[in-house]
Amino acid sequence: MDNESGLQRRLTGRQLTMIGLGGAIGTGLFLGSSLAISQAGPATIVAYVICAGVALVIGWSLAEMVVVHPEAGAFGVIAHRYLGPWAGFVVRWTYWTIQVIAIGGEVIAAGIYVQFWWPSLPLWLPVVVFSAVVLVMNAAAVKLFGEVEYWFAMIKVVAIIVFILLGVLLITVGLPGAEATGVSNLTAHDGFLPNGMSGLFLAMVFVLFSYIGTEVVSVTAAESENPVRDIPRAARRMVTRLALFYVLAIAIVLTVVPWTTTAQGGSVTESPFVRVFSAAGVPAAATIMNFVVLTAALSSANTNLYLTTRMMHSLAANRYAPAWTGRLSAAGVPRNALALSALGLALAAGVSAASESEAYLALFGVSVFGALVVWLLILVTHYAFRRTRAAQGLPESPVRLWGAPVTSVVVMLFLAAVLVSTLFIEPLRPAWWAGVPFFVIVSAAYVVTSRRAKSPV
Repeated sequence: MDNESGLQRRLTGRQLTMIGLGGAIGTGLFLGSSLAISQAGPATIVAYVICAGVALVIGWSLAEMVVVHPEAGAFGVIAHRYLGPWAGFVVRWTYWTIQVIAIGGEVIAAGIYVQFWWPSLPLWLPVVVFSAVVLVMNAAAVKLFGEVEYWFAMIKVVAIIVFILLGVLLITVGLPGAEATGVSNLTAHDGFLPNGMSGLFLAMVFVLFSYIGTEVVSVTAAESENPVRDIPRAARRMVTRLALFYVLAIAIVLTVVPWTTTAQGGSVTESPFVRVFSAAGVPAAATIMNFVVLTAALSSANTNLYLTTRMMHSLAANRYAPAWTGRLSAAGVPRNALALSALGLALAAGVSAASESEAYLALFGVSVFGALVVWLLILVTHYAFRRTRAAQGLPESPVRLWGAPVTSVVVMLFLAAVLVSTLFIEPLRPAWWAGVPFFVIVSAAYVVTSRRAKSPV
């Protein structure tokens, strides 16, 4: 049940699917979709469909590679193998960094949601408590982690399903005390595409971030009970369910509430989800929704901490991180790597104590640049994976990305365009000022550490 890295294969297929959903479904769907809607209006539905296709290509290309190499470190190790040690080093350290930042952002968001009930509570207090909770869950045996995350993610999934069902009823036949809304909101207020094609493309920049996290399934390969069977199945189920949830939920939001209202964003009490639950006569709709988004934030933090811990363990295996971070506990958990990956939690506590109003934004922008670069490198790795194995006469993967390499090249061009466009979007522009220096620093660190690294895996 163990593998060559010492990690234990204890995650089941159902746990892998829900871990993938847990890592991808954060608070963006419930509260953050207003940014995309403000750009494209009702056409945001199209943006979610297109970006679902992008996520499917990413997830399927990863599945194709991981079933051949179900190793700790996943796409970082595979990049090392097919693109060289520099790529393996940069991908893993970049992914580790952006997810550490994401962890901090999610626990800060969770603390803010607690303040919905207790406004006078200092933000740092729930941040510290939630940080301790996710640390304990990740320090447990991986099978226990998988079960906890399964139910964490299930709360989000059930909330979305209930929302979709109630929304369909509200649109078509109405609910007690609320008349049917119909579909007029999809064409009212300057039409379905109020800001033209440019607005649709800008919306896709924001929507794409909703799908970041779909790569989590590949990282679980080293601890999957049967990676050849479960990884492709989990990747397919996770991406298709995620796309279905996102597209249907956003379609209902834009049908029930005028897009001009939703685009203004707001607090939990102003969320479109609360509006639908309230129209359905659900008591304390805002309180229930706040509990859901709180769970969503903690689930994302929990999964991201798992990801960063495994990436750090992989880096230690190649001597690209301190050797002590590669040691495993008796339960097969790299707890030293977990301790180092908890830097994001410590940073979140410090930032929340120093500047509550800017806490979440301070941890978000820097991860945007890195996330897009990692996705690009995953697709470049997949291209090299196909060419190298064909040139060496090696057997094909039992999982094959449909239409590759055309599909992967098209998605690469799309991601590159999105990356460039962030330079022209004011809220995302700082990502370049932080992202470019970061990659210079990481590349310099590679030069130093490569002298003592092992030969390529």
